[in-house]
Formats: sequence, structure tokens, C-alpha cells
Amino acid sequence: MRTMLMACTLAGVVLSGVVSGVALAQAPMGPPPVPGPAGEVQRSYAAQKDNLLKTAEIMPADLYQYKPTPEVRTFARVVNHVTEAQVRGCGAVNGTPPAERMKTPADTADKATIVAGLKASFAECDKAYGSTTDANFTELLSVGPAKRTRAGVLWGNVSHDNEQYSGLSM
Repeated sequence: MRTMLMACTLAGVVLSGVVSGVALAQAPMGPPPVPGPAGEVQRSYAAQKDNLLKTAEIMPADLYQYKPTPEVRTFARVVNHVTEAQVRGCGAVNGTPPAERMKTPADTADKATIVAGLKASFAECDKAYGSTTDANFTELLSVGPAKRTRAGVLWGNVSHDNEQYSGLSM
């Protein structure tokens, strides 16, 4: 009986391994992660982008002016703050002059307008992160009156987005 039980267990393990292998072989594979510093910042940015867009889209339109206490910014203000910061930082990485960068919607604009602004800021950042390589990761950029590395600007954006997401997700 014990030998039969062990044989059945072994057969089950082998069968589940075969089934898992078949399932994995059929699972769609995305592009392999880019190794190195550029790939790391790109992956972190992509995760924050997904989090922020889902949060902005899931919040009901009538709650965009919500603020938990009088001292705290409205949901719309925080989303617009992300938009402003991304346009400024990613615009600098892309070499877009400040006068040519998109304008952030008013905090009192409707949800659709605010989400469209956020998506436009992500389009600007998609270009900045997409043009980043290990070779240009430490390139010095002009960000206002300061000089910063591309790495500093992009990791700063990821960090800032993460901080703002924590507030929005509450």
C-alpha cells in the first residue's frame, strides 16, 4: 500500500510538472528586462505609472475634490502635482524648454481633464525613460538653474511618484 501511495504521489508530481511546463510555455512573455541601471529605473517607473493611472481612473469623479482634513490637499491637487513634477523633470531630460512644456489642468477641472493631463505627463516621461541607457545614465542635465544627472532626475521622479501614490491610495 505504501509503495502504491508513493508511486501515485510521484506520478502526480511528474504530471503537475508537465502541466506547469506546458502552461508556462504557452504564457505570453514580455520583452526580457533590460539589465543595468537604466533597466532598473525603467521597471520602477513602469510600476509607479501603472499604480498612479489606476488610482486616478478608479477614483469617482465626484470625489476629486475630496480632502481628508482641511490641511490636506484635494485628490485632484495631488494628481496635478504629479503631472507638474513629471512635466518638469521629464521635460528637462527630454530637453523640452520650459515655455514649451504642457500646462497642468486647474485643480477644479473635471476628472477627465485631470486624468488626460496625467496621461500626457506620462507620455513625456515615457520618452525620457525610453531614451535612457546605461551609457547616458550619468549625463549632466540642466534642471532650472541646477545641473543634475539623468539618473538623479529619473530616480527622483520614481521616488516622488511613489510618495504621491501613497497619499492617493489612502
